Amino acid sequence: MAELLVERFENMPPQLRVAARFVLDHPKDVALMSMREQAHQAGVSHSTMMRLARWLGLDGYEDMRSLYARALRETAAGGPARQGVEKEGASGFSTAGVVADSLAAQISSLGEYGSAMQFIAAADLVARSSDLFGLGLRSAYPVASHFIQVMSFLAGNGRKLTLVGDMAGQGLDALRLAGDGDVLLAVGMAPYDRTTIEVARRAARQGVGVVAITDSSVSPLTRIARETIIVTSNSQSFFRSMAPAFAAVEILAALTATRSEANAAERVRESEEQLAAFGIYWKPPR
Repeated sequence: MAELLVERFENMPPQLRVAARFVLDHPKDVALMSMREQAHQAGVSHSTMMRLARWLGLDGYEDMRSLYARALRETAAGGPARQGVEKEGASGFSTAGVVADSLAAQISSLGEYGSAMQFIAAADLVARSSDLFGLGLRSAYPVASHFIQVMSFLAGNGRKLTLVGDMAGQGLDALRLAGDGDVLLAVGMAPYDRTTIEVARRAARQGVGVVAITDSSVSPLTRIARETIIVTSNSQSFFRSMAPAFAAVEILAALTATRSEANAAERVRESEEQLAAFGIYWKPPR
């Protein structure tokens, strides 16, 4: 069903797209919540949810709920399904505990089979890259920066690593000469930054392999990227969380290291020794 939603997403009317994105991004809620509750969460009418089911060739929305409920039961049968249950309102849980528990569940879900396959495919592409670029603006900027900083430990064989964006002192024209064999990691969550999408699209047209870290299978970055890692940015607080995206770049870097000819641990040790020699690290007074 998810594949069919993605396939037909571009041709859907605007309100059906909103409903379809909710279904794609919250499959467990589709299985567990009533249609009216889902419509409220998605910000559409319940009739829109019914029209979405008919658009997909189903008799009604209950048929869709049944499909997702069966998938959830099958997941549970193979092991405990992580549901990231909201505990807001449950006695004894502080706000900190609720937010921390939610983030822990989101990050833990990155190890599930489907996510693992995304990471492996992306790591294979990154490991083969000539030059490596990181792109993320606004709240995604520190995620891209962290990736480039971690990957700098594996730099060698003439590979250049560049953080793209004015905040890094590198303008977006840093990608002007990038091409086949190079890889761009583009990070973007809804609401999507227009510049990130345009730069990633331009890079792909130049032959650059784009790896996206984004929040939906119908994100505009997904349609541009050669490989995509999907993370959630939902939060139990009032802001969107970038914690799963930070975890994703660390997993990607670790997997890339295993596919690299460089000895990652040795490279880290050498780099830290050089930085210490340059007086970069603070030392307590003697």
